Amino acid sequence: MALDPFEVDGMQAGGPDTSLSGADILKAGGDIFSAVQGGINAASPYAGLALSYASAERQKAAAYYQQGLYEVQAIDTLRLAQIRTDQDRKYAAIQAGRKLKAAEMSALNYTIQGNTLLRTMERANAAVRARAAANGVAYAEGSAGAVQRANVTNTYRDVGITDLNALTARIMGYEDASSMFLAAEEQASLTTTAAETQARQLRLAGDFAVKSGGLLSNATLLQGGLEFAKTVKNPFT
Repeated sequence: MALDPFEVDGMQAGGPDTSLSGADILKAGGDIFSAVQGGINAASPYAGLALSYASAERQKAAAYYQQGLYEVQAIDTLRLAQIRTDQDRKYAAIQAGRKLKAAEMSALNYTIQGNTLLRTMERANAAVRARAAANGVAYAEGSAGAVQRANVTNTYRDVGITDLNALTARIMGYEDASSMFLAAEEQASLTTTAAETQARQLRLAGDFAVKSGGLLSNATLLQGGLEFAKTVKNPFT
């Protein structure tokens, strides 16, 4: 059979027809989109499970961080209480020392008063003896002796009072100082007890935060596992 020269020339010049129509392009795009969407849908359960695990771990970390904050507060509370009690004890020691010093000075003043009374008595009796001797009278007898004995009696009575006052001043000073020390110790005990109680409460709150964070983490992880089980496709089917 003879070939038309025009047909032969057309086949040699144009070759096979490889042009794509619009329908072919749309079909190819749809296939690609379907493939991508299928891959995303297949990976979505695994991504959700990973996100659930990350969220659970984040909740645990937040719980431990909260516990750390509570522990820092507890340590600071105890440290500040210790500083406060030390300062209270130092202040009480200073005030007690001042009380003891004031009591000792007061007792010393009473002792000086007693010594002054004794010296005054000695001068008075010396004057009585001198007058008695000048008048030719026995200074240890008669009115001269009576005056001296009266001076001695009155003076030693007064000296006894000053000695008692000195002793009382010392006793009162020791009592005041002891009361200050005891009050400082009681206040320190109360401050320490309150701080320890607050520290225990803070640590208990930290433990509760860790436990609650663990429960929330487990719940999040369980929910993620359930969602994974519901959405994942069996790769063997």
